Amino acid sequence: MPTYMTPGIYIEEVATGARPITPVGTSTAALIGEAPDAQAFLNEPVAINNPSEFARKFIKPDSPSTDLARAVFGFFANGGSRCYVLNVGRGRPIAGDARRREGIAALETVDEAKIIAAPGYADPLSYEALISHCEKMGDRFAILDAPRAVEDIDRLKKVGVPPSGDDAEAGDAASGLRARESACAAYYFPWIRTPDPFNPKKIVYTPPSGHIAGIYARTDARRGVHKAPANEPVRGALDLSYKVTREEQGELNRAGVNCIRFFPDAGIRVWGARTLAGDASEWRYINVRRLFNMIEESIGAGTRWVVFEPNDARTWKTIERDVRAFLTIVWRDGALKGDAPEKAFFVKCDEETNPSEVVDAGRLVTEIGIAAVKPAEFIIFRIGQWIGGPGTEEEAASEQTEGEGG
Repeated sequence: MPTYMTPGIYIEEVATGARPITPVGTSTAALIGEAPDAQAFLNEPVAINNPSEFARKFIKPDSPSTDLARAVFGFFANGGSRCYVLNVGRGRPIAGDARRREGIAALETVDEAKIIAAPGYADPLSYEALISHCEKMGDRFAILDAPRAVEDIDRLKKVGVPPSGDDAEAGDAASGLRARESACAAYYFPWIRTPDPFNPKKIVYTPPSGHIAGIYARTDARRGVHKAPANEPVRGALDLSYKVTREEQGELNRAGVNCIRFFPDAGIRVWGARTLAGDASEWRYINVRRLFNMIEESIGAGTRWVVFEPNDARTWKTIERDVRAFLTIVWRDGALKGDAPEKAFFVKCDEETNPSEVVDAGRLVTEIGIAAVKPAEFIIFRIGQWIGGPGTEEEAASEQTEGEGG
């Protein structure tokens, strides 16, 4: 408090406004793999803002084309605007040595990356490295590629199924396809065929994860992270390594495999929006998991000022106000259900959530409930024959009532 000695008028500026919570970015990707120049920026995440910048930093005149290079070009072609490229070098696993920040561990220092992919790394160890990284960081999502040469759909159904018995052996036929259940990853099949950016006249097989990451970024920018990144065209894709039928996708969808399909009237499109969390999980949709990632990190960053503030009713009410204001904006953007904010979310921070024993322990607890929108995955129209009559059902019902009354 200031000390007043001389009689007079004193004017003080007091901060009374809300501290706005700003949504964090969700569209920056990190792409991991072997760069055309295998020694360029080894195990060092490098921010890339356009294909030309990637070419300057990671391609030499005699460099060969790689899965990573095609994925980077596919990311920007499909709407991505910024990514980090992590070159692990030729023939090296993406897991690397965490003690020396090699491989995927180097991305732990890049807070901006929210979408993670290792184009072409389609084996259980790589899947586990990506999933474990995303679960550890808590704010990012992994895109997994199926192996290229997959024609046995029955093997794909085992994706996400924990191994047991004879299946647990390394020699199991499906071991190369298996990724454990997780809400932090999505699995895509099949590979796509695209022009080679190093030789546009040559058509090559390309892992889809880089293109899919671009679609995630494009959907985030156009509609928001709450929109499922599906029913979107795959730009640059000329063909597929396998044509999935409607019946086959019915089986794969339940296994958490997101298919890329060809439609004669719509071209090649992403036709799935499921995580590997399992059919009964509340996190089975990609957009729900990524929406919560965004909300959780945004609230965490926007309320950091609370640390070491007095743990009293004034602070509690301020937190409630700020979080409500943020979630109201999220609701207005169409990310939450309900025709009114009170139906879409609740925020509670008071004496009930912060009794004396919680305050004495130095904790401040705020309870938040969110009703996220989910994608309309199955569209059903019930159609039957009608004998005819008045133009509307209301007119038909009215005539029937009048007839009964007479």
